[in-house]
Amino acid sequence: MSAKYTDKKSMLEGSLWNKILGFAFPLALTGILQQMFSAADVAVVGNFTGEAGQACMAAVGANTPIINFIINGFLGISLGSNVVIANAVGSKDDDTVQKAVHTSLIVAVIGGILTAIIGELIAEPLLRAQNISEDTIEMAILYFRIYIGGVPVILLYNFEAAIFRGIGNTRMPFIALVLSGVINVGMNLFFVLCLHRTVDGVAAATVISNMISSIILLLFLKKEKSAAKFDEKKLRIDKTVLVNILKIGIPASIQSCVFSAANVIIQSAINSLGTLVTAASSAAFNLEIFSYYVISSFGQACTTFTGQNFGAKKFDRCKRSLRLCILEGIVVEGLMVLFLQLFGREMIGLFCHNDPALVEVGFTRVMFITIAHLFSLFYEVMCGYMRGYGISLSPALVTMVVICGIRIFWIYTIFEQYRTFVCIMAVYPLSLAINALAITVLLLIKRPAKKLSLKS
Repeated sequence: MSAKYTDKKSMLEGSLWNKILGFAFPLALTGILQQMFSAADVAVVGNFTGEAGQACMAAVGANTPIINFIINGFLGISLGSNVVIANAVGSKDDDTVQKAVHTSLIVAVIGGILTAIIGELIAEPLLRAQNISEDTIEMAILYFRIYIGGVPVILLYNFEAAIFRGIGNTRMPFIALVLSGVINVGMNLFFVLCLHRTVDGVAAATVISNMISSIILLLFLKKEKSAAKFDEKKLRIDKTVLVNILKIGIPASIQSCVFSAANVIIQSAINSLGTLVTAASSAAFNLEIFSYYVISSFGQACTTFTGQNFGAKKFDRCKRSLRLCILEGIVVEGLMVLFLQLFGREMIGLFCHNDPALVEVGFTRVMFITIAHLFSLFYEVMCGYMRGYGISLSPALVTMVVICGIRIFWIYTIFEQYRTFVCIMAVYPLSLAINALAITVLLLIKRPAKKLSLKS
């Protein structure tokens, strides 16, 4: 007898359009709230550290692509956990769900500890290689050292969230982040206003908040009434499950790392344009990433709905999930892009006392990248669809070659001739549009629903 799973029936039976929205919205809100940790860091240091505000904003912003590079490597592996659990739920394999839950948590903690140790060792040379201005570099290193020390709890939260997504529950991660997010903002203000700290205070607040959210989710897992229930007595690594997680997760992880490495190169180019541009880009990133989390939520919804229905051999529902995730994503993402285009300047102004020069540079980034995100929607959902079938390597390779290849080539050739911020930003819509086309061609070649239905 299979254990009861949250929203299991809704994924495998009945109407899909409203259930996809019900899955994607909490997931998008979770990502947006998680990003608000960083946004709160930038806003607090930008507004309450006096003359050092611009340098503090640049220090936090300069860290963003490097931290994303490190974190995203493990988040790719967490996608493997999501798919393995979703497939097992669909096929009513409670034993595999149990093993995947406990294996995933061990991987998160061990990986986080190793990452923190390595990060501390390479912090200074890594950041000094990024063309960060002299008035910013020491604060950037300080922020990085504190943040990277909290990676174990950050990864633990994200793997716990992947477990909940695998069983169809996106509400619990959202609830955990609401609670810890409020605490994060309060601690940011306490450290900066009361203790007169700068980047070290907001970094510490972010780590503590992530620790709280990971503890909350662990308590939710202990109370879970399905096979995904956490039991410390069952903590062990299952080799078969680990191999299956890594088979899906490693290609996604490599894709994320290479993608982030290309963005590190772009950030280095941005840093070379001066502190104001770096600070403006940092503020804008904290808005544009909200748009990306909407896209990502529909991509992950497609992975989970496809994964569970593939496990249940319901291939028609897999294809319907793909179509609906694209259509609904276009509507929701279109509204998000419109909102950011209309109110982007005012929102950037919240980070910097409405400094006119900084606001205009930041809004340039918002305009370019949010429009480019409409291309991202297509390839994120199609990649999520293929991952639901366990097809992870080929979309990862295509994305790495196309997006990273174009961006690296652009920075070392075109940008060297036209050293402007607009020139850097132009590479985003170009690379994302070409990648969307390439992933569409790959999906037409793979046609997983048709090929697998003939085998079953």
